[in-house]
Amino acid sequence: MIIGLTSFLGAGKTTVADYLVKKGFIFHSLSDVIREEIKSRGEEITRERLQEVGTELRKNDGPAVLAKKIMEKLKPKKNYVIDSIRNPAEIEELKKRDDFSLVFIDAPIHVRFERIKARKREKDPMTFGDFKMAERRELESPDSASQQLVECRDMAEFIIHNDSTVRKLHKKINDLLEGLK
Repeated sequence: MIIGLTSFLGAGKTTVADYLVKKGFIFHSLSDVIREEIKSRGEEITRERLQEVGTELRKNDGPAVLAKKIMEKLKPKKNYVIDSIRNPAEIEELKKRDDFSLVFIDAPIHVRFERIKARKREKDPMTFGDFKMAERRELESPDSASQQLVECRDMAEFIIHNDSTVRKLHKKINDLLEGLK
């Protein structure tokens, strides 16, 4: 099976992906495709640069380019978790596989902000105002090559509410896996 993960900033996609890897899933991230491109240019990886280069790649090579590059790496009869799905065209590309399911990870905005502050990754926003501004850039865009997380959420087949403990999150993931078998 292939489980795709999408969420708003700081909801817990990485925590879900890490748990699935412990359960034997092979991990891929669409953002890694963008990181590779940024590194090849000798540029610094920041959240803003990831967004800019991701949009650039989608404009140049089509809005599903990141998903297509990851799909090339998938082998039959294996379980995969694909992180960082941020554009509806990526979902459409991944849905070409019968064994793909999209999961939206959800959490309240204040919980997500505290998680972002705690992880301190790639120049994450450290004030609530900056956090809301960063999130706004990701939620919706008329540009089909940009991030469109609201539409991705609306396309999800499953929603996991990650508003409690990691232990409870793991139980929700186990319940999801059981339902998908």
